[in-house]
Amino acid sequence: MKYVFLSLLVIALAGSAKAQEQTARLLQETARTLVQKGDYDNAAVVLERAKQQEPDNIDILRDLCFAYYLKRDFSKAIETGKDLVEKPNADQQSFQVLGLSYKAIASYKECAKLYRTALRKFPNSGVIYNEYAELFALENDLDEAIVQWEKGIEVDPNYSSNYYNATMYHTRKGNRIRAVLYGEIFLNLESYSARTEEIKTQLYNSWRSILTPGAIQQQKDQKMASAFEKTVLDIVAKAAGGSPLAVTADALTAIRTKFVVEWAATQQKNYPFQLFANQQYLISQGLFEAYTYWLFAPSLGVDACQAWQKAHPKETAGFSVYQQSRVFKAPPGQYYFSR
Repeated sequence: MKYVFLSLLVIALAGSAKAQEQTARLLQETARTLVQKGDYDNAAVVLERAKQQEPDNIDILRDLCFAYYLKRDFSKAIETGKDLVEKPNADQQSFQVLGLSYKAIASYKECAKLYRTALRKFPNSGVIYNEYAELFALENDLDEAIVQWEKGIEVDPNYSSNYYNATMYHTRKGNRIRAVLYGEIFLNLESYSARTEEIKTQLYNSWRSILTPGAIQQQKDQKMASAFEKTVLDIVAKAAGGSPLAVTADALTAIRTKFVVEWAATQQKNYPFQLFANQQYLISQGLFEAYTYWLFAPSLGVDACQAWQKAHPKETAGFSVYQQSRVFKAPPGQYYFSR
């Protein structure tokens, strides 16, 4: 009889724990719905109840920290975030959400300390490198910011925000070759967002600048130009021949196609680069012109793009299938931007 009682007690306790887990999860889901509706006050109340049930649950703590941040209760957000990042299983996003609150109150010194701690724990985190760089940007130290964005690209080549910010930085600095490379990678990683159209315009303008007579040599002469970038520029110059008076879709398609063919024949083994491999695949599938119209659509104009699509339904449909079925992934070890 004693053993039966113990067995029933174990079952009851297990059932109670299971019910508590489900209740905490339900509270968290309810809070997330409230956040989506903009009801941050009640979301925080609900998450506090969930925290009481599972005080070491980093998902709940992270959501609670973010809810306090959204309702602009930064002191509670920081209090919760500090508890969160001290957990042994705290993840990159845990540090990220606490950093948001430090930035919101301009506590830059504490924020920098937080990111340095995070990078010791996550040395290959593109998320943290981007956040750290943006902190430097807030302090108007763009020279240090680009160091962090570049490092983020090097160690975590599939995190898109570092490419976005680095593209904007290099565009402003007139480093057009790096801007076009980073910009196009960004567009393949983040194909449809509010930032996509902005980068498409920057990409077109940078290509137009590069194809201006004398610009390629100026790009090669820049201090930060790497051997890789100079090689790219040499082949672009060869592909362009005499620079066109107008940077049209046809001109861009022709020059970039010649570039890819020459690169594959002469430099692919020296510098394996996923962006160029991706372009090579699109050429082989007859989709490169459709890709050109997609990349430069804002600058080419709606009417021109629609007219091309109407005249090339097969290529348009094929490119649409390609975008839906393939995911661009940049492998590690293809960072060639150090001098």
